[in-house]
Amino acid sequence: MNLVPNKQNTWWLDPFQEVETLQKEMNRLFYFSPVKSPEGDGQLLENYFKPAVDIYDNQNEIVVKADIPGLNKEEINVSVDDNILSIQGDKKYDKEVKRESFYRFERCYGKFIRSIELPKNVDSQKIAANYQNGVLEVKLPIKEEAQPKQIKVDVK
Repeated sequence: MNLVPNKQNTWWLDPFQEVETLQKEMNRLFYFSPVKSPEGDGQLLENYFKPAVDIYDNQNEIVVKADIPGLNKEEINVSVDDNILSIQGDKKYDKEVKRESFYRFERCYGKFIRSIELPKNVDSQKIAANYQNGVLEVKLPIKEEAQPKQIKVDVK
């Protein structure tokens, strides 16, 4: 929804667009669903942790980058099964800090899994992953036969 008034004539607004905008705002509101606190006291204070990802294609491979700060590489599991890339882990809460000591509690904790469907032309035998500075980078090579071939044509 716009905070700045729309300069269009108000009688020409599309009512379906307004409903769609309302639906998007409601979806955004409920995107972060509350889960149980790390102390298991039943309070609904935390947000579900879901790592943000970037996925792009650079002709020879598909690259997936996921932001997973605060974990060691041993705490992250990357697997491919039936053309589904799964990134799993558990971002644990620091139990040494008591709940009463917090002024603000905004970071997300808990088990997470991100599943990404891959195209059929990915060579799952040659996947490589690197984790550095809180960013997981997974490189998924495209099979040789699936890559487009360029043929030079001589014009006479």
